[in-house]
Amino acid sequence: MDKMVLIGGGGHAASVLDALLSDKTYEVVGITDPGVSVDITLLGIPFLGSDKILPELFSSGVKTAIITVGSIGNTDLRIKLYKMVKKIGFSLPVIKDPTAIVGRECRISEGTFIGKGAVVNALGNIGKMVIINSKALIEHECKIGAFCHISSGSTIGGNVQIGENTHIGIGSTVIQGIKIGHHSIIGAGSIVVKDIAEHKKAYGNPCIEVEKI
Repeated sequence: MDKMVLIGGGGHAASVLDALLSDKTYEVVGITDPGVSVDITLLGIPFLGSDKILPELFSSGVKTAIITVGSIGNTDLRIKLYKMVKKIGFSLPVIKDPTAIVGRECRISEGTFIGKGAVVNALGNIGKMVIINSKALIEHECKIGAFCHISSGSTIGGNVQIGENTHIGIGSTVIQGIKIGHHSIIGAGSIVVKDIAEHKKAYGNPCIEVEKI
């Protein structure tokens, strides 16, 4: 069983860790987080200190990591941590909760997390480091860019394309065939019925662009 370290100890870490403990594919040795005391645990897994110990962990035989810092519209920290972890040499597997469903001929890239009850239907193309949160539905032939966050309860219709670093807010619906540009934010509960450009904040029913970001 490969040994794994989690990087980031917030709420998203609890969701990922719960999936890992249920699946039992990896032995989770601990969690790094500069803001959390080493005297506490999360779901029985110890905090090990700051990210400075990662090279030592790698040298000791822990070769696998998952970045468990979440994102709500800003992916800068996740990108920074990804680059650091790759430079050290860690591999970043796809983590799928046992209750999630991935259809045939899907391409799921490294570091992606697929949460409880989530569905990625046939022929999906999911970029690296994507968060597909609990009960999100991504229909057939969708293309989701790197570092996106598809929040809990969102529904993404067939053949949708979402650019990298884009956040789809909780409970949103994107109808089939829509294109959403990179570095955009779709507000919670939005109904997206037309394309959204890159670097836009948009929300509402119907969802409209409200400002450039």
